[in-house]
Amino acid sequence: QLQFVESGGGLVQPGGSLRLSCAISQYTSDYYIIGWFRQVPGKEHEGVSCIGSPHGDTYYKTSVKGRFTISRDNAKNSVYLQMNDLRPEDTGVYYCAVSRQVYLTCDYYDMDYWGKGTLVTVSS
Repeated sequence: QLQFVESGGGLVQPGGSLRLSCAISQYTSDYYIIGWFRQVPGKEHEGVSCIGSPHGDTYYKTSVKGRFTISRDNAKNSVYLQMNDLRPEDTGVYYCAVSRQVYLTCDYYDMDYWGKGTLVTVSS
């Protein structure tokens, strides 16, 4: 069973930035896809951004394109999400997840393991 350590969440004003980090207990190179998902009360998890390996192909939810950047460091078994120009609608619990799917997907149902999440609140 994988262990995830997510960090970087918090309270930020609109227009601010946060950097989420997720350290994973096993070799991330074993998993083609690592991603970040967001959940708000009453709604399903939505894929925010996912990244494949080894080519680093990426997916971004339309509303975050140009503001968020995902990256992974297989040597550190970690994935990061740099979030800039944050908006109130970015608020939610952000979860790190991995998948062995061999094609790039950022669908909740394709993920194999999940972290416990970190809360991001964007509010003035």
